[in-house]
Parts: sequence; C-alpha cells; structure tokens
Amino acid sequence: MADDSQLTEMKNNKSKNLHEFSTMQIIKLMNEQDKKVADVVALALPQIKLAIETMVQAIEKGGHVIYFGAGTSGRLGVLDASECPPTFGVSPDLIQGVIAGGDAALRNAIEDAEDNWENGKKDVLNHVTTKDVIVGIASSGNTPYVLGAVQQANEMGVPTIGISCNVDTKLSKNVNIPIELPVGAEIVTGSTRLKAGTAQKMVLNMLSTATMIRLGKVYKNLMINVQATNKKLRKRAINIIQELTGVDEISAKKANKEADGDVRIAILMLLFHIDPIKAKMMLSKHNGNFVKAIKENSLER
Repeated sequence: MADDSQLTEMKNNKSKNLHEFSTMQIIKLMNEQDKKVADVVALALPQIKLAIETMVQAIEKGGHVIYFGAGTSGRLGVLDASECPPTFGVSPDLIQGVIAGGDAALRNAIEDAEDNWENGKKDVLNHVTTKDVIVGIASSGNTPYVLGAVQQANEMGVPTIGISCNVDTKLSKNVNIPIELPVGAEIVTGSTRLKAGTAQKMVLNMLSTATMIRLGKVYKNLMINVQATNKKLRKRAINIIQELTGVDEISAKKANKEADGDVRIAILMLLFHIDPIKAKMMLSKHNGNFVKAIKENSLER
C-alpha cells in the first residue's frame, strides 16, 4: 500500500465508464457495492464491542460521549447524536456530535475546515472533560481536524475511539480503540459519502444503540424511554405500557398521565402497584437504568 489514503481515493474498475451507464446500471452497481459494507463491518465487531463497553463505563461514571468529524463523517456523527434524545429519552449532552466548521457545516460544505488541526484541539477543550470518551470519525483516517481532536483528548487522558475506512491510518495509530472499515474504492472516485459513509453510519448505529441498551434504556425490544412528542409516539408510549403490564388502554393512559408521560414510571407503577414517587425512587436508585430497577424489584417480590 502506497499510503494511508489509498483505499478511499483509489479508482473502482467497475465504474470506469460510469458516465455511459444507464440509470438501472448505475443503481445496480451501487447496490452491488453496498452489499459489501456489512461484511466489512462484521470484521470490526470485536473493536466495536470494546468501544461500546468503554462508552458504557464512561457514562455510568458521569461522563459523556462526543463524536468529532469533518464533512460527511462529521454530519453522520451529529445525526447519530441528535437522534438519541427522542429515541432513548436521554439528555442532549449525553452523546454529542461536533463537526469541523461548526453547525454551519451541517448544511454547507466548509471543506477546508477539516484541515485545521488546531481547531480540533480547541473543540475538544471546549466540549470534553476527563470523564468523557471521544470518537474521531474520518473516512481517510488522516483528517487533520480529527487528528488534532484525538491528540488533545490523549493529552487529557480521555479514552479515544477512531472510525476510519482505511487500514493502518494515523487515526488508528493514535486512538485507544481503532475501528477500521476498508470498504474499498467508491464508484465515484473519492466520494466517501457512499460506501464509506454507509459503513460509518452502520457503526455509529451500533455504538449508540448498544450503549443505550446496556444502560437500560430499552426493555425487551421496546423503547421504554421514548419521548412522546407527537401523535405517533404518544400512541407508541401507550402501546408499550399495555404490552408490558397487560392493562387496558384506559388504565395505561391514566398511569401515563400520573407519571407525567414517563413510560418507565407508568410501567413500574402498574407492575408493582406503587405511586409515582416510589417508582421514581426505584429508578433513581439505579441512575435511571430501568432494567436494573425492574430486575431488583422483581426479585424482591
């Protein structure tokens, strides 16, 4: 391998005459290439597991998880972080996404922002404490902004995770847990919003979702921490209460109202025949971990 950016910059022989392809030929090739992504992610599962365990440990000790990236990688980090509060009912600062160039870079390409090593370091100083974990996301594994962020985190003694789509990159060599996803050449040369972006999104899904499950934000396969902010989610909340307690819709709605819309509280009230205050105490004892609360109290019965 000539250098650590080769995989994400090399040309894909199957698309060398892409401009001559029909629409169906283009999307068939894209679909064929995308099928390879899951297999590449599968090879990185041991490292992904370590990353999740590190994230869980940090959060249980009062820390946060902060993603740092530029361009597509940065946008994917912000997207994943922003979806955690409504899905899992957590504070917006528990998992954060920071993108080179700031929020303006979410909608507008500020491509030179990724070249600023010092801004990566500054953003870590502005967003990270020694209790936290950072995840550097860079398709090439060579993005100065992300490398600056990782360097600053390392100097602070903060655990570091790296996600890249190459092998033996500078990012991988400078983080505690390297996650490498060598998906190969894109059909449009260098356009890492394609397979590389898909691979990164799959891993970010795993990191945040598995972390939330391990923290007791999911029970069975239900979003018991869901934030019921619209009609669909309010209906889902009532359905979850009914499914886990066996009560009718009227009883579920009554308990949910008494619990101020907290599905977990409503479920505990109904299962253990207790008032909202007692249910909140049960949750608080386990730092909001519903799974631990329900297991302990089931054993006591």
